[in-house]
Amino acid sequence: MQKIPMTATGYQRLEAELKNLKTVERPAVIRAISEAREHGDLSENAEYHAAKERQGWIESRILELEDKLRRAEVIDVSKLSGDKVKFGATVVLADEDSGEESTYQIVGADEADIKSGLLSITAPLARALVGKAEGDTVEVTTPGGAKAYEIVSVEYK
Repeated sequence: MQKIPMTATGYQRLEAELKNLKTVERPAVIRAISEAREHGDLSENAEYHAAKERQGWIESRILELEDKLRRAEVIDVSKLSGDKVKFGATVVLADEDSGEESTYQIVGADEADIKSGLLSITAPLARALVGKAEGDTVEVTTPGGAKAYEIVSVEYK
């Protein structure tokens, strides 16, 4: 069974989604199915079919979340340190072409949100950064072509 690295925040977010699905969404879809059944002929009942489809999605998402939480390896970033990039690091990068700086924290795949500066450990940029230190340059192939970045700083917070 392969462990899934994630921060405590990411773990809590998945737990909250699971709780919502079990306590709010599941009962709501069961009520919707029951109400749709009362409308008669199920073969032509669009509300019934939509509710059953939603129920299928909810049940599969519950199974997926339970599996991820069971395999989670929660990493407390506040206890990490060092000068090399690894999971949990907050990295400031400077684009070597434009000089523009951007900040990313390397997190688990389920926590990634590039707009919030959360970069998945499985992303090409994160894979290029892991093991590097402040002052190193990394080159990564992007949809727009190859990009080079200098690591301005690495910290764990």
